[in-house]
Formats: sequence, C-alpha cells, structure tokens
Amino acid sequence: MGNKIFAPKGTKDIYGKDVILWEKIESEIKKLCKKFDFKQIRTPMFEYLSVFDRSVGESTDIVSKEMYTLNHRGDEVFALKPEGTSSVMRAFIEHGLGNEITPAKLFYITPCFRSERPQKGRQRQFHQFGVEALGSVSPMIDAQVILLAHTFFKILKVDKAIKLKLNSVGCPKCRSEYYDVLREFFIGKEDKLCEDCKIRLEKNPMRMLDCKRESCKALMEGVPLMKEYLCKDCKAHQEKLLNYLDILDIKYEIDYKIVRGLDYYTQTAFEFVSDLLGAQGTVCGGGRYNSLVEMLGGKETAGIGFGMGIERLILLIEQENPNLLNSDDDNIDVYIAPLGEKAKETALKYLKILIEKGLSVQTDCMDKSLKAQMKYANKINAKKVLILGDDEMENGYFTVRDMETKEQEQIKFEDIIKYV
Repeated sequence: MGNKIFAPKGTKDIYGKDVILWEKIESEIKKLCKKFDFKQIRTPMFEYLSVFDRSVGESTDIVSKEMYTLNHRGDEVFALKPEGTSSVMRAFIEHGLGNEITPAKLFYITPCFRSERPQKGRQRQFHQFGVEALGSVSPMIDAQVILLAHTFFKILKVDKAIKLKLNSVGCPKCRSEYYDVLREFFIGKEDKLCEDCKIRLEKNPMRMLDCKRESCKALMEGVPLMKEYLCKDCKAHQEKLLNYLDILDIKYEIDYKIVRGLDYYTQTAFEFVSDLLGAQGTVCGGGRYNSLVEMLGGKETAGIGFGMGIERLILLIEQENPNLLNSDDDNIDVYIAPLGEKAKETALKYLKILIEKGLSVQTDCMDKSLKAQMKYANKINAKKVLILGDDEMENGYFTVRDMETKEQEQIKFEDIIKYV
C-alpha cells in the first residue's frame, strides 16, 4: 500500500454535516439577495492575470505575493481568482450589463485562492459571498448594501458578536493631496519601514495605515488622517451615509485606519469585524469603487459591494449560534428493512415509489440481519422503518415501526403511500 495522500495544505474537504450547514448558508444567501433584488452571477475560477493587476493593484499583497498564476501555451498568463469583485466587473463590461436596468445588482458565491500561510480563518482556497451594485453614486445604495450584510448576520443570529467599522478613503482628487502629506510625514523614517511599506509609500501610501507589523504600527503615531483632507463631495457622501445608517438603526464605529487591502476603493470603506476570531477578525469587508470599471476598460461607472468569507462566518456561527450546526435535514423519512430476496424486490419497488412521492428513503444493500438493520436505521435517524419479513410478504403488509415512539403497526402494501 502506498503512502497516504492528503488534501493540499490550506484547503479543506466539506462533507457530512458540514455540507448541510453550507447548504443552509447558501440557501439563506439566495433568499436574502432575492429580497434585495440582487441577481446571481457565476464567473470562471481563473481570469487573465491583467484583470487583477489592473483592478486589485500591483502594489497589493494579493497581486505581488499571494496570487496563483498559470502559464498557458505561450504568452497567456492566467490567475486563479483571489477575490470576487474584479471578475464580476470584467463580466459586467464584457456582456454590457450596464446597458440593462441600473443599478445593476449582482451577487456571487465563489471559491477564491491565495497563496499565503494557512491559519485559523485563513485558507489557500476559501469561499466568498459577495454583492456588487453598479451605476449609482448615491449613498443610499451604500446604505442598502451595508443593510444587506447586517440583515444576513441577524438571520444567522451572529449579529451580536459583530461590529461595523466605517471610514472614507476619499476620491482620487482629495487622495492625491493626502498622499503627498503622508509621504512628507514619513521623510526620515523610510529606513524603519518594512519592505512592503517602502513600496506602498511610493505607490499607495494610504495602505501603510493597514500594515500589521508592529514596527510600522509604532511609526503611525501622530500620522495625519484622511478625514482632514476629504473634499466637499466626499464629506457630504459620508455624512449622508451615516444619517441613513442612523435611520436604519445600524450601529457603527468610525475607524480612520480602515483603508481595505485593495487599491480600487474610493469614498466608503467598511468592515464587519468580530473579537471572537482572533487576528483574522474581519468577516466581511467592502466599499465603494467608482473608478474600477473604467480601470478595466469600461465606461465610468460607480459601484459598491462587499466580500464575505464563508469559512470565517462558520467559525463565528460555531461560537455564537451552534444550534444552526445541529440539523435534522439529514434525517431519513423511511428505511425499508427487507429479509430475503423476494422482500428485497418489494423493498426496491417501494423505494422508487416513495422517493417519487418526495420522501427520503433507504433500504438494505448489505444483507444485514433485522437487528443490524434496525441499528443502522437508528444511526441514520430514520423516522419510520418498514419491516418486510416472511409474514409480511405472505400477507401483503409492512410492519411499520415509529423510531421515536417505538410503536409498531401493520399497514397494507396498498395503504402505505397514504400512511407514510
């Protein structure tokens, strides 16, 4: 026998009861998005590398360090999808979705891939639920997107463990001035910056505020904040959004250090975070990206959206709402316990009939004794067992055992469908 094989590090098999939980979450996503009139979109798991170079930003950790790239027959270079938004934007442009109803409201559930050190709440293959609303510059749509995420957390009963943090990262106009101020602030401190922040200082100095290294955090004391440099339009946008959130009774905290890890954000940036997840506390992150469609070659189109990590969400559910993990969705309605070849034929016939009537049904295919079959039926949480022995076959009835009450009764073959 050869060496045992394992799933690649940073990936996880989803099976058994886990699948039921995933299906529940995905079902709730679809129901909620229908209520908010978001339509599903499914994009490929890989794109041309340029889709992410141009949108996420070459200076980001995702593009510079974490993307899985694929060389394909010559000069074509693809990348496994590291996040969902850029692919949706590419599809939005390619299929002219901006020519239909606006705002275009789309949602996705997709696997994503990042080559990083696996840890709790961070995998190399993970899954994102995301929404994108394109075509509106109004803070009204910002509020609705945030409300959708907030409502989802309430549905899953994890909202009490989550805080909403908000910031405005400005627009290219006011951010240009802010970048100059930041570069001036760090004059003489360049040598103390980590290698990543040295690059960020040149390309996108605002992202230095998001650095997780303690040495860089120490240098941030007294750093000027974007709020002091917001232009009139960006200030008005944020004030209106905060007013809408107050009307919706969504509590929030202004956090001027939130800049998000991607280069395409403008104005609104937000995160839903939890203290229960340790270092990987962000469950959902998003914001406005008014220049992203244009960056990818489309017409200037305002947009806002978020991405939510499903694996992190499940970690939160395990702590805050473990009852969601306990499901009777995998219970079997009927187990047919045949004894003998003729009984097996009858069992197979009724297996088909009952399944066609919408029930979940199993029968023996291991030649087990009646005792072993009853034990198995109990293990799979069968609600009722239809016993087919010699007497039952001879007289044309099932002995029906209710597995909860342990009561038994005899039901004629022709009456079993109505009874069950």
